[in-house]
Amino acid sequence: MAEYNMHILVCGGTGCKASQSELIKTNFTDRLNEYGLADEIQVILTGCFGFCEKGPIVKILPDNTFYTQVTPEDVAEIVDEHVIKGRKVERLLYKDPETKEIVGDSKGMDFYKKQIRIALRNCGFINPENIEEYIGRDGYAALGTCLSEKTPDEAIRMIKDSGLRGRGGGGFPTGLKWELTRKSVSDQKYVVCNADEGDPGAFMDRSILEGDPHSVLEAMAICGYCIGADKGLVYIRAEYPLAIERLKIAINQAREYGLLGDDILGTGFNFDVEIRYGAGAFVCGEETALIHSMEGKRGEPTVKPPFPAEKGYNGKPTNVNNVETFANIPVIINKGAAWFASIGTEKSKGTKVFALAGKINNVGLIEVPMGITLREIIYDIGGGIKDGREFKAVQTGGPSGGCLTKSFLDTPIDYDNLVAAGSMMGSGGMIVLDDSDCMVAIAKFYLEFTLDESCGKCTPCRIGNKRLHEILEKITDGNGELEDLNRLRMLSNVIKDTSLCGLGQTSPNPVLSTLDNFYNEYLAHVTTHKCLAGQCKALMHYSIDAERCTGCTLCFRNCPVGAISGEKRAPHYIDQSLCIKCGVCLVKCKFDAVLIA
Repeated sequence: MAEYNMHILVCGGTGCKASQSELIKTNFTDRLNEYGLADEIQVILTGCFGFCEKGPIVKILPDNTFYTQVTPEDVAEIVDEHVIKGRKVERLLYKDPETKEIVGDSKGMDFYKKQIRIALRNCGFINPENIEEYIGRDGYAALGTCLSEKTPDEAIRMIKDSGLRGRGGGGFPTGLKWELTRKSVSDQKYVVCNADEGDPGAFMDRSILEGDPHSVLEAMAICGYCIGADKGLVYIRAEYPLAIERLKIAINQAREYGLLGDDILGTGFNFDVEIRYGAGAFVCGEETALIHSMEGKRGEPTVKPPFPAEKGYNGKPTNVNNVETFANIPVIINKGAAWFASIGTEKSKGTKVFALAGKINNVGLIEVPMGITLREIIYDIGGGIKDGREFKAVQTGGPSGGCLTKSFLDTPIDYDNLVAAGSMMGSGGMIVLDDSDCMVAIAKFYLEFTLDESCGKCTPCRIGNKRLHEILEKITDGNGELEDLNRLRMLSNVIKDTSLCGLGQTSPNPVLSTLDNFYNEYLAHVTTHKCLAGQCKALMHYSIDAERCTGCTLCFRNCPVGAISGEKRAPHYIDQSLCIKCGVCLVKCKFDAVLIA
């Protein structure tokens, strides 16, 4: 492999690619060619750096300079000043929003200080399309160790001792799942990687596959060795074209290097991987629905037992883990179960990747140790709430989770604590809400998602959630009654207790958690017919203050439905029967004469 004096790493994740990071890389290459430095300085597209709020990101090694919000037009200046003259381009360096100090090294940024990157260890550091760079960071060493030094039972024991639990949402002990599949007797077994990430705002698995696909392939091969399988399948949604492209490249490279296929590393172990595509159905994140989809059937769940470990793909024993779970496996083998178990809490070991989004200053992908508090994530890593507004709640676990209030900010995050708080870990979506968000509308939003994604197989989910949504709609339309709040709770509990799969069993969580934590907002909707956050259109009332109105006619001229009338230089008024509450009058008025209640 060639040696370089300097490396220029350009974020090649989906978000940064959408902001022309490929052109940035091209411009770097062209500019370096002009100086005759192409043989001395390497420019590569990496996976996601995580700090999506400040992308596109460019990092320069070995001095670890971290440039943010780089454009293709900035490249010439970076090369001329930094590469040639050794002077950093300060305007592109990160500026701490509180201290206003310039931080040129990512190690000094609050966003990264409390992170421990295990599953994301290679994202942003290597070229995901070059297997040699993965091998250069201990890639496939864990597979070699297992095949040459450990029996399947010994390797499984390591995974069990590490305390790794499934990162897809259920939190089932990974080593125990492998052990159960190993004990199943069959002439054929399968390893399945669940890459059907469907939570709103979640992009953890996609980023791992885009930035470090070999870590998942290596882990699948290790799993195959442990459970006695020679076939691996990656079930990935077709909406992830970049992840699919890089996964295909990685599979072909691993085959060329003898790390997939027959007689891997000369040990007689055979294992290969194929890709199966999903159509983006959220319910196919559930393992039995996923398996049916791969078999060409409707993506519907079935009652368990039998579990996939006994009867899965094509009726054969099948081990299903998600992308993030697999990404942890090689590190556990390389560094030891005790090392991994030393991170996290008593019952939740290691780290968790979260997609931090919503009303937060630092939107991005983070990996933090289990046991970190919500306050540390939102304020230390996330940089606090956008526009200086007040924190209201954080939604964890996507449509299956719940909304947690200020009272939970100092709760250590792990599987059990989040469930006890009325939410769940889920696959890792974390959406921050501020004081402008209506929690009744938030619950309705997540329920609408569930309605769209339900497979419809069982009545509680298919019909029950529809009735639940109708009650919420009635409340947000201003027609709610006090008794509707009791109906919401009763129906939610019935749906949880009687639905067939995890989608239905957890679908009422956003409703129940908001009822518990924001009951006053529900009460205001049904008693005074007011939305305390001012978000529910049906409960808004626009009027014009006659004393402030100058009769400029701006509101009159811009109202799309002619609901405003009045003479020039005289107070105007709004016909409530015509008003559609679009807010145009509020935006256009220059004299603060339009009032909203």
